[in-house]
Amino acid sequence: MTNAIKLNCLIVDDEPLARKGLEDYVNDIDFLSLAGSCENALKASALLHEKEIDLILLDIHMPKISGIEFLKTLKNPPLVILTTAYPDYALESYTLDVIDYLVKPIPFDRFLKAVQKAYDYHLLARHRLTTPDYFFIKCDNKYEKVNYSEVLYVEAMQNYCILYTTGKKLIAYITLSGLEEQLPKHRFLKVHKSFIVAVDKINSLDGSEILIGTARIPISRTLKDDVLQKIMGNNLFRR
Repeated sequence: MTNAIKLNCLIVDDEPLARKGLEDYVNDIDFLSLAGSCENALKASALLHEKEIDLILLDIHMPKISGIEFLKTLKNPPLVILTTAYPDYALESYTLDVIDYLVKPIPFDRFLKAVQKAYDYHLLARHRLTTPDYFFIKCDNKYEKVNYSEVLYVEAMQNYCILYTTGKKLIAYITLSGLEEQLPKHRFLKVHKSFIVAVDKINSLDGSEILIGTARIPISRTLKDDVLQKIMGNNLFRR
């Protein structure tokens, strides 16, 4: 099945063979569309003004201006995946909010994983632009407006739920499973049969507990592996 939404990709690399390899990779993936391919940042800058670019596959070591220096000049850059033969710039690159950092030679499966991450991020950004950032829920015979950004976690109590927010505590006559179905899955995660947490409000993980402010929320043993993967994913720095 072909994806309805495609990412327009710009390849920037001074090595002809590297450009050709990336072009072949892009053409093999149905949710990518090759919008341009050039050998330096100056030509890339011109293409960014001419075309709508969603994703730049950007080399670091190039003549006149490096990929990182070029990226720093962009006020509102598209999504960026750095492609380089040098692993030394990985930490610096993540301060620039790049999607991924690929070290040459780049295997196709590693490339696919990186662009899939970019595609998912792109869809999420589109979803945020078209979805309200609040919801209404019935509490004590009236409908309370709740901003998603204010929800810390939810606790199930028999046939109703307690919503803990940054400003108040709300008691709603709804099951946890019913609430789970309606909350955005990219923002909220069920971690226990009685708890849903807002992923961006997690302060730390302590054994089998999640800490949000002063609250300690248990992680179900059966859900623990999945929960840890969804919370930390590739964002865990190891020794």
